Amino acid sequence: MPKVDIFNINKEKVGELDLEEDIFGVEVKGHLLHEVVTWQLACRRAGAASTKTRGEARGGGRKPWRQKGTGRARVGSIRSPLWRGGGTTFGPRPRSYAYALPKKVRRLALKMALSSKVASGRLVILDSYPFEAPKTKDFVQVLENFDISKALFVTPEENRVLELSARNVPYIRIMPPEGLNVYDILRYDHLVLFPPALAQIEARLAP
Repeated sequence: MPKVDIFNINKEKVGELDLEEDIFGVEVKGHLLHEVVTWQLACRRAGAASTKTRGEARGGGRKPWRQKGTGRARVGSIRSPLWRGGGTTFGPRPRSYAYALPKKVRRLALKMALSSKVASGRLVILDSYPFEAPKTKDFVQVLENFDISKALFVTPEENRVLELSARNVPYIRIMPPEGLNVYDILRYDHLVLFPPALAQIEARLAP
């Protein structure tokens, strides 16, 4: 069973915590993480690109010239895709890029992402954020104490002091346990958890 140290904001050890082997000790498989990240990014795509066909382009109701006798090629509309200002042939239309991925695969990949942070020593358990007033300077000092520059913080409940202190710091994100996902875990170098948030994550991923 993996063990991690609990630190205060000054990086002083204040305790230890046992992690669930089935969640934080899973063998990491890169291809599975890649599959889930690709799925997440596909689901986030807007798919809003749109072009007009010749039937949707404005104008073109009158035939430009008569069918025969002019010596020119026959044309039925000035909105033909062959003409400048005409419609688009097989252009992009609004669509969804989302597709289904088995729930078991998503859960396993989340466990692998968490296990990868434990294996690399980039999981930080913080006992609390004791400041009562939001100050970016205080938050930056905490990051310097842990030598962190790019991190994902998971808080058990809304913490306005922490959120306001961190909102102007680049490469930092605050989120609740319900929003924890593979892409964001892998995107940030460090994962910072508070013990109550850790308990919620274990409850969510419990078999």
